[in-house]
Amino acid sequence: MTRKTDARARAIATAERLFRIQGYTATGLTQILEESGAPKGSFYFHFPRGKAQLAEEAIDQYIANRISVLRSISANTAANALNFVHQLFDTFAAEMIASDFQYGCLMQNLANELPAIDVELTKRVARGFADSTEIIAEHFRGCGFAPTRASSSATALVAALEGARTIARLEHSPAIFLALADVSIQGWAISGR
Repeated sequence: MTRKTDARARAIATAERLFRIQGYTATGLTQILEESGAPKGSFYFHFPRGKAQLAEEAIDQYIANRISVLRSISANTAANALNFVHQLFDTFAAEMIASDFQYGCLMQNLANELPAIDVELTKRVARGFADSTEIIAEHFRGCGFAPTRASSSATALVAALEGARTIARLEHSPAIFLALADVSIQGWAISGR
């Protein structure tokens, strides 16, 4: 017999996957329930506020995982900005390849849809981007970047990574990540970093 917590976890994982592939609006509760195998009767027990609550939990899980990955890469590349950037591009490219270029960024997908739909979910997504950007800026400060440069570099890097995912999905290729890595090498060579 499946435990209730398993049904809840499966619903969250399925919602996250579907939101990453097809977005929030295109993902219906029926599809989430069917693909997760979660019993319909238990859905509202676990998510009394329905799809919005499920989305909150999927966003929170996605952000926690993303932050964990960023912190791990930062720890593995301490005081080395260029290696950090390369590891980020490599990690994002590997994830795209593993998903056969199906997975977009959950936060990016929802950010494109939610402002007109749900203010609270939009704030949650914005917080996820802000937290991710701060971890990257923190790494750059640890590499000796001035605070302003660390923040602007982190913001630009997040934008580049998100745009790269979109292009990689369209082209069905990780080439954009390699191109961005090359540009970052050239940029740091010119600036003396």
